[in-house]
Amino acid sequence: MLVESRGDRIFNIINHFLLIIITLIVIYPLVFVLSASFSDPQAVLRGEMFLWPKGINLHSYEKIFQNKDILRGYTNTLIYTSVGTLINLVMTILAAYPLSRKDFIGRNAIMALFVFTMFFSGGLIPTYMLIKNLGMLNTFWVMIIPNAVSIWNIIIMRTFFQQSIPNELHEAATIDGCSNIQTLTRIILPLSMPIIAVTILFYAVGHWNSFFNAMLYLSDKDKFPLQLILREILIQGQTNDMVKMSTESAIKQQREVEGIKYAVLVVANIPVLLLYPFLQRYFVKGVMIGAIKG
Repeated sequence: MLVESRGDRIFNIINHFLLIIITLIVIYPLVFVLSASFSDPQAVLRGEMFLWPKGINLHSYEKIFQNKDILRGYTNTLIYTSVGTLINLVMTILAAYPLSRKDFIGRNAIMALFVFTMFFSGGLIPTYMLIKNLGMLNTFWVMIIPNAVSIWNIIIMRTFFQQSIPNELHEAATIDGCSNIQTLTRIILPLSMPIIAVTILFYAVGHWNSFFNAMLYLSDKDKFPLQLILREILIQGQTNDMVKMSTESAIKQQREVEGIKYAVLVVANIPVLLLYPFLQRYFVKGVMIGAIKG
């Protein structure tokens, strides 16, 4: 049995203490926002609510689900995220798999070109002109095609294929008469669920939180994603549209606006929070293996 030295015990105590502090710092804002969304806005404004809800109030959620812009933005974001993540995953796999094969001629040169694009780009104005010339302005595809693949995710997935899939499997599949596509779909992908889950999570969260491209390329409010609607509500103060200004006092309006802000944040983050537990068991393994460079 290994006996810990006094220095090791002190280190472990300090380490656990720091991890607990960091965990509390991360968790508290999440719990506060959730509790504030269910609390009486007046109690929140007065600073009477610290951690748990005070004066349960669902009026803010009623206002949200009565707002057509939020519901439309929610639907648009779900479509952008599902379609975009599917395209991202397919393109990443189709790029990473051949680049991981040692018998693929020119793979190092192609990988160098890919990495080059990570550090150098045409810039915002040339990109906008390209999108415009392609006729994608104010279309569904402008939220999908420009971000169809991430070079960083290609590198992670390629490294996973190289480190975790023995070359003997490729040879055995070739001897059995499998084509490259059959080898990929029947052998490689079933063994690569950790990195696939990680890639799905990275892409899905990226699409869900995306608003900058929509702000640049979309002019039709019916196509706005949820995050752009939230930007208008939280930053530009357009929650007044959801409050009856002609019949309610200014103080009551302020209370409603405060409650709506917290409730909107909760509603916007629920899908991502629900997705993570299903992928969590693959997440650490996929990131660690994919990060090994050899």
